[in-house]
Amino acid sequence: MASALSAQSVYDFTVKDMKGNDVSLSQYKGKVLLIVNTATECGFTPQYEALQAMYDKFKDKGLEILDFPCNQFGGQAPGSIEEIHQFCTLKYKTTFPQFGKIDVNGENESPLYTFLKSKQTFRGFGSGDMAQKMDAMLKKQDPDYASKSDIKWNFTKFLVDKEGNVVARFEPTASMNFVQNVVSSKLY
Repeated sequence: MASALSAQSVYDFTVKDMKGNDVSLSQYKGKVLLIVNTATECGFTPQYEALQAMYDKFKDKGLEILDFPCNQFGGQAPGSIEEIHQFCTLKYKTTFPQFGKIDVNGENESPLYTFLKSKQTFRGFGSGDMAQKMDAMLKKQDPDYASKSDIKWNFTKFLVDKEGNVVARFEPTASMNFVQNVVSSKLY
């Protein structure tokens, strides 16, 4: 497994599937990837519906959505990976690949996420009520939060092109229509 510093692309990483088996991301070469840290008890959890719709629309054109449950934000991904998977498949009918639970920040963060954050840093939540709420909440926790590349919350998405380059980062406040438009632009 590559370290985040030596990696040239996401294809240099190996992650764990739901059963703890190694999965080389090199198996996704030539695909457009949307890598998402998720949670089942978050206000953004309904984004699973839009993610599945996007997957249904574009999977035959080369899109893969890689779902990494993470319990680091408000404890909103409790339970085992099996319970999380059952929730997602029953409530949102998800069919895209779901991996083992990970940390996306801190001393135990996944090397994949260290790499992703080094390629696409935080650039703000955009505008609108939810963006303002996120900004206010995070400023209370850390007045300098915006200057750090850390993942800020559940449902942060990274877009990877067909060559394995991390080309975009979408905060959870980004419109899913906007995300889909950018994703589709990389498929053609």
